[in-house]
Amino acid sequence: MTFHDYSITFLRLSLLCFLSPAASSADYIPSTLDGPFVPVTVPLDTSLRGKAIDLADTDPRVRRHVTGFEPEQISLSLSSDYDSIWVSWITGEFQIGKNVKPLDPTSIDSIVQFGTLRHSLSHEAKGTSLVYSQLYPFDGLLNYTSGIIHHVRITGLKPSTVYYYRCGDPSRHAMSKIHHFRTMPVSSPSSYPSRIAVVGDLGLTYNTTDTVSLLLQNSPDLVLLIGDVSYANLYLTNGTSSDCYSCSFPDTPIHETYQPRWDYWGRFMETLTSKVPLMVVEGNHEIELQAENKTFEAYKSRFAFPFKESGSSSKLYYSFNAGGIHFVMLGAYVAFEKPGEQYEWLKKDLAKFDRSVTPWLVVSWHPPWYSTYTAHYREAECMKEAMEELLYSYGTDIVFNGHVHAYERTNRVYNYELDPCGPVYIVVGDGGNREKMAIEHADEPGKCPDPLTTPDPAMGGEFCGWNFTRTGKFCWDQQPEYSALRESSFGHGILEVKNETWALWTWYRNQDSSSKVGDQIYIVREPDRCHGYNRLVDHC
Repeated sequence: MTFHDYSITFLRLSLLCFLSPAASSADYIPSTLDGPFVPVTVPLDTSLRGKAIDLADTDPRVRRHVTGFEPEQISLSLSSDYDSIWVSWITGEFQIGKNVKPLDPTSIDSIVQFGTLRHSLSHEAKGTSLVYSQLYPFDGLLNYTSGIIHHVRITGLKPSTVYYYRCGDPSRHAMSKIHHFRTMPVSSPSSYPSRIAVVGDLGLTYNTTDTVSLLLQNSPDLVLLIGDVSYANLYLTNGTSSDCYSCSFPDTPIHETYQPRWDYWGRFMETLTSKVPLMVVEGNHEIELQAENKTFEAYKSRFAFPFKESGSSSKLYYSFNAGGIHFVMLGAYVAFEKPGEQYEWLKKDLAKFDRSVTPWLVVSWHPPWYSTYTAHYREAECMKEAMEELLYSYGTDIVFNGHVHAYERTNRVYNYELDPCGPVYIVVGDGGNREKMAIEHADEPGKCPDPLTTPDPAMGGEFCGWNFTRTGKFCWDQQPEYSALRESSFGHGILEVKNETWALWTWYRNQDSSSKVGDQIYIVREPDRCHGYNRLVDHC
């Protein structure tokens, strides 16, 4: 299809004007109705690439500032709807060494006291606790066992309401200070969170601190973290680290991790996560293989997920509502083939999804299907082959991905072709981690990877990239027409859904002031044009 095929007439724009938040704006913000857009590559600012340095374990922001069994690393996450929320925290100290003895999670209670008045926390909820271990049965490697991790689900909450809370065990005189959060609005076509922050591949570097500082200035109601959290697996168990684990440590008997980096990350993030719900989906850096072939132990233990509330049997994929938005978080590093367990769950979840209640469908997972950077190029092709048709058939509006350490936004696309009813794909793997930014594009001369090197063993290692370009090549000769904008800079994004058809997406670069934007566009749903939501795909 050509750009001319998608030209929008003046009449259609006029009819939509009354719904457009941009209609009266002095500074015109483009919308997807103006697209598809001619591909743009923002020139690389080489001064920004520099070495991404992790915060040291001596940095006051990652040190333990509580005593005894007082709570730390406090975080919030949403349940499946506005009326409940999860509160998580850690008590006690982690241990690392050759011989470690786990703490007893039954030795302390998991209690949250809460209410709508700061001076009257008249309600109480109880939850569960656990510890996890990261064990390596090899000489010279150190083992780790966590502090006691608590998860409490608060229920019976009112929508769009500020609640105050503190957590811990009052019988041990081990309670946190009072924090607060605001519940999500009721699910309806007319109510939405004001701002949703979206970030990926965060890590814990000085770039990360810039990202989180700017993100906090935008006062989000909700944060999506699209995988790759602490980057603890760039470390050996003795705390030695590298930007490239396989380059620096090719002979280790197993891919080691330094689990205290998770605790450092939780402490640094508490300023944000104790008042704003954080919804996470796993990335490849969360796999963390250990003894007995266990994986994802830190990830699954430290965060609370609404997987049971959304009918999932796994913490690695789930869904939830936030106002008039239905979010689906998919797992790329667990079986995704059809008719597998995750695929069948996704079918059921989408079948229950009701546009009259939640008009917007936003889906996230870690490795992108549509990225033009050489790094991780077409790495998730098998997942794309398995799931793209299903997501398209239900009219997915926006897809967020990470993994590639750069920013890229697509035109509406399906199966590598411009499609006015396809999703807008946005890659935000530019949160600030120490592996640096991606800067090379697969369509540049000599930068196209060997096709057989692209499958990721963590995703099954199978080659599925048979859908070549129109010229029969694995890579395009120029920036593909589906790629609207790409830039190698660290940053984060803010999604503001205005009504049931218009949403404002803004991407902020770390090097800019909070008032300057790197990319901004209205993403517009066209239910009259793409009326076949829940439609079967026509292959004719």
